Amino acid sequence: MEESTKEMYYCALSLNDKEYLIAATTEGLAFVGSQIAGLIELVVWIEKNRPGTLLKEDSMFMEPYCIELEEYFTGKRKKFDLPLDVEGSNFQKMVWRELLNIPYGETRTYSDIAWAVENPKAIRAVSSAIGKNPIAIVVPCHRVIGKNGKLNGYRGGLEMKQELLDLEKINTPPLKATM
Repeated sequence: MEESTKEMYYCALSLNDKEYLIAATTEGLAFVGSQIAGLIELVVWIEKNRPGTLLKEDSMFMEPYCIELEEYFTGKRKKFDLPLDVEGSNFQKMVWRELLNIPYGETRTYSDIAWAVENPKAIRAVSSAIGKNPIAIVVPCHRVIGKNGKLNGYRGGLEMKQELLDLEKINTPPLKATM
């Protein structure tokens, strides 16, 4: 019996003079690219992580994903509802699920995430898993910072990470004091 070719659909989402390539399968969002890499980033990721996948440009299929990302970038969305199709090791998936628990506008450290996944000594493994997150922004790896409060590596570069944190800070109302 022949193995069927898997298909992944993609489009370019242009926002604020920046372009993000996003891709999904019929199961859900599978990839959000950085604003600096273009199509090559997606192609390399597919070859490494989903070999044999046929890539097809399809803006209509991708429209629901584009809408949610546009809402995020305009401050109208703080949590994503779209289905996800992620592949990774059990540990990577556990770390990525924990990233989804970081509230909009807040940050956590790599050691916070290691503690949250009940493996406090696995800070480097947590960092590696975060670095392999294929769904930037939606699985908010940009919300993870160094223990010293400084920004550490990000697939899209530290400038993109800072822009995402600033966007969330601007769209998060300050806490009101109560008596």
